[in-house]
Amino acid sequence: MAENNLTIKDFRQIWTPFCFLDESGTLDQKSQPYFTVGMVKVSQPYFLQQKIRYIREKNQFWWEVKFNDLNKAKLPVALEILSALFATHSIHFSSYSIDKRSKYFKENYHSDPFFAYEQIAQELIKGNLRKNEVLTVLADNVVSPKRSRFEVNIKNRINNEFSRLAIAGVCRLDSRSNDLLQLTDLLVGSINYELLINEKLIPLPSQAKMYFKEQFKRNLGVSTLTSNFRNYGFNIHHHKPDGFLAKMKKAIGQ
Repeated sequence: MAENNLTIKDFRQIWTPFCFLDESGTLDQKSQPYFTVGMVKVSQPYFLQQKIRYIREKNQFWWEVKFNDLNKAKLPVALEILSALFATHSIHFSSYSIDKRSKYFKENYHSDPFFAYEQIAQELIKGNLRKNEVLTVLADNVVSPKRSRFEVNIKNRINNEFSRLAIAGVCRLDSRSNDLLQLTDLLVGSINYELLINEKLIPLPSQAKMYFKEQFKRNLGVSTLTSNFRNYGFNIHHHKPDGFLAKMKKAIGQ
């Protein structure tokens, strides 16, 4: 059976994972110079979603859980959700971070975070698309210009590139309505926060945010979130700085 010749009768061989997309760092460049897009991919959202639902019910906690809003009151629930993530099988997280001050960002993304979000999201999805998979993409409904056709562009471009139904649909949701979007926000927020902390751009770091990102690192078994990292379930990627890319081009004679 060829990948491009799937039919309805092949349904037992077709995987239909869900991808939950979010970003961090689209605010003004001076205070938020880093831009991170992340995605949680899960074949059966039910299992992790039910764990989070139980955590909420046990704690009588119905607020949205977002990294930017983490405080002492919300931290215990956020940590339980993080533990649930690492205790659930068949979960994959991928992220890509770039410095918005870089020449690459300015030239390739036209210094436009909305365009960058669409392009990076597209590459993340493509990089996590396997044979015989048809993905459903749910993305946080960030405020974007009227010209944005994020949902249409992502679906059409990837399906056309792979010459098959690779993306069943793309929908942007209010993250308050979906716990797995909130989980994705916690992860990408941690990565972006560590980049800012590393550059000393946050004079008074939040104790709750610092503790959460340290627990995230402990679960991953890493000492920093500012370097590339990859294992069976996580792929954290940082775009190389301009100076490194210039040296590489010089080394290969470009």
